[in-house]
Amino acid sequence: MPNRFSEASIDQLLTCDADLQRLFREVLKGYDCTIIQGYRGKEEQNEYFRTRKSKVQYPNGKHNNSPSLAVDVAPYPVDWNNTKRFYHFAGYVLAVADMMGIKIRWGGDWDSDNDLDDQTFMDLVHFELVG
Repeated sequence: MPNRFSEASIDQLLTCDADLQRLFREVLKGYDCTIIQGYRGKEEQNEYFRTRKSKVQYPNGKHNNSPSLAVDVAPYPVDWNNTKRFYHFAGYVLAVADMMGIKIRWGGDWDSDNDLDDQTFMDLVHFELVG
């Protein structure tokens, strides 16, 4: 049986830029995943900033655009303790994005230099459009 997004995932994905929607529909064909969040409003963004889940306040986050230029996605089923799986998933997403010609940045390698040890803020579920 092919992978399918839940209604909640679809609702979140629909708040995202068309390129992110295309990308994660393609990713889903080969890797089951769940869309955690697309667009994020002012109160929620500022709460994420206050609790150090984000480095930026509203309206400076890519989640704060409508449509959202960022999306939080996790491999499904989600196991927050299995970080290796998040790295594996991110590699798959980055490869699919590259094949589709969609330029993205991942929250586990903010500077996109493939050095995963030089990050000061890890957001392994975060993917955003660049360029």
